[in-house]
Amino acid sequence: MSIARTAIAAFGLLALGGSLALAASKTYELPDETATFKPGPGVEFAENNCTACHSADYINFQPPKKGAAFWEAEVQKMIKVYHAPIEEADAKAIADYLAKTY
Repeated sequence: MSIARTAIAAFGLLALGGSLALAASKTYELPDETATFKPGPGVEFAENNCTACHSADYINFQPPKKGAAFWEAEVQKMIKVYHAPIEEADAKAIADYLAKTY
């Protein structure tokens, strides 16, 4: 059913005296982060940008010694595919850090 049809059906149900049950919002607390980035020049760029979406484990589990081209492509994928809000200067610093450290 399309969104428009769903909205019309819901409005019609309400107009006829029916009611809709809306789901209550849920909240939960995430566990403390235990993964960390390896120390190195530029680590702060990764900490400030990458952890907004995933833990350091995502990077720790990537294949080692993949080089600059691999990490540049990964950072660009995060920006272009997943819409990570990373400035281009930070993207370069992150890719450099990852290539040298991982």
